[in-house]
Formats: sequence, structure tokens, C-alpha cells
Amino acid sequence: MFNLRLLLVSGKGGVGKSAVTAALAMLGARRGLRVLALAMTDDLGLASHLGIDHLSHRPTEIRPGLDAAAVDRTRALDEYLRLQLHAPRIAPLGPISRGLNALADTVPGIRDIITIGKALYEAGSTEWDIVVTDTPPLGQLGSYLRAPQVIAGLVPVGRIRDQAASMEGELADSHHAGLVMVSVPEELPVVETMGAFNELTGLIAMTDVITNRMLARLPVSEEKLATIASDPHREAGLLHRSLFSSQQQWRAQLPQGPEVPYFFGVHTPGEAAALIAESLEDQV
Repeated sequence: MFNLRLLLVSGKGGVGKSAVTAALAMLGARRGLRVLALAMTDDLGLASHLGIDHLSHRPTEIRPGLDAAAVDRTRALDEYLRLQLHAPRIAPLGPISRGLNALADTVPGIRDIITIGKALYEAGSTEWDIVVTDTPPLGQLGSYLRAPQVIAGLVPVGRIRDQAASMEGELADSHHAGLVMVSVPEELPVVETMGAFNELTGLIAMTDVITNRMLARLPVSEEKLATIASDPHREAGLLHRSLFSSQQQWRAQLPQGPEVPYFFGVHTPGEAAALIAESLEDQV
């Protein structure tokens, strides 16, 4: 996956996609790449897992080789206008930006194409080897990936349509962009992950499905558990075996891919991301 220019990371809410995004960004930097960790919509999760309070629209160095930023739609639109109009940074574009921002709130696809366009723009920059992006949850991601198609359908000719077609091609290019889906071995996340897997195939290459919070097999037989005198310990062992069995059944319905163990104990978001990075070191 680290041979791509753009890596999108998504999953059902609550499965740990921001933690995995931060972990993958750390791994890329550890392997000598110049990495930008980018939050497409909500920056708080990615920021906390990178050990900082918030992300700016301007890339901020987290550690050598790893910078992080968040997409600010208004600033991304302003940046796009300056590139298209070849306007200097000091040129006042406020009225134009405000008008198009209002348009972005009402016309389908514009808001989403500005956001995904910023990720693609950074991925095309020579400043980074790879952009690892914390995307919206799977239920919302499709609208962002389809935005270039929507815009191309609304604008039949011209530069905007050409750029939308170019974005669509970059997302579909398996040598340029890919999607990592994060799931946990439970019914709802697995069902949503497989639904998105089928729905989004064709829009972007599926790079990996990472299964998070996997329990290890309890190294105690059922017969041994029955001999444990302590009721709480015996019940805890039986519960672990039951949860492990359930996880294995749901895990079998996901594609083969990297697995992240369940980390017991209290960990800060930054510690959790570091532990995930260590567990993925030899799997990706």
C-alpha cells in the first residue's frame, strides 16, 4: 500500500479508523517516506491519535517525515480559485469564495469534490511520497468518491469537466490511489464493510481490509475452566471463549487482511495508534 500516492482509510464509526490512519502514517514515515496525514472532514480523531490537540489547514510537522493537516473547505476552495485564476496570494477573492461556498452548500457534488479534490491535490504534490487520509465513515464515503462523476454530469464541457474526469481517473487508478477499510469482528461493522466493499468497487481500488480489536485464543481448555474455583475467574474465562468464537465467525466473512489485536488496559489515543503501528509493522 505504501507504493501509492493516496491512501484513503475508512470504516463504520467507532471501529478505530482514525487510529489506524495515524498508525499507517507513522509506519510510512518509519519506512523513510515523506508522509502527509490528512483529515478530510473531522480532524479531532486523527489529531488526538497523532498526539496533538488539533490540526491546521497548513501541514504541521508531527515528527521527522510525518506532517499532518485537515481539509478546510473554504481555504481549499480559495486555493483552487487562485490556481485556476492564476491570482496572487494577496489578491482579494472573498466575494467569489463566499458566493461559491454558498453554491457548494446547495449544489450536489460541489462540497464533496472540493474536499476529495484537496486530498488528490496534495497527493499530486512533490512534497509528499504518500498522503494517508482519514475519510468520513463508510456510509458517507461514496458521495465523495462519486463527486467527480456528479460534476462531470452537471458540466458537459470545459475545464471543470476535464478536471472532474481527471479526478475520477486518479481515484480509479490502482497504482495511484487505494482504499483501506477498517472493521471489527462484529455483525454490524462486518455487514456494513462488505456492503461498502461491493458498492465502492469500481470507484477506487480496495487495498486492504484491516480487522481491529481481535481477541487471542484463550490458552485454557474448557475442562480446565470448569475446575477453577473462583466464580469471577471462571466466568471471565467462559466469556472470553464465547467472544472469541463469535469474533472468529464474523472475521471469516471479511476478506483476508491484516489483523490488530485487542489492547487491554487504558491507553491514550497516541499510545493506541503506536501499538497499532507496531502490530501492523510486518503485515502491510
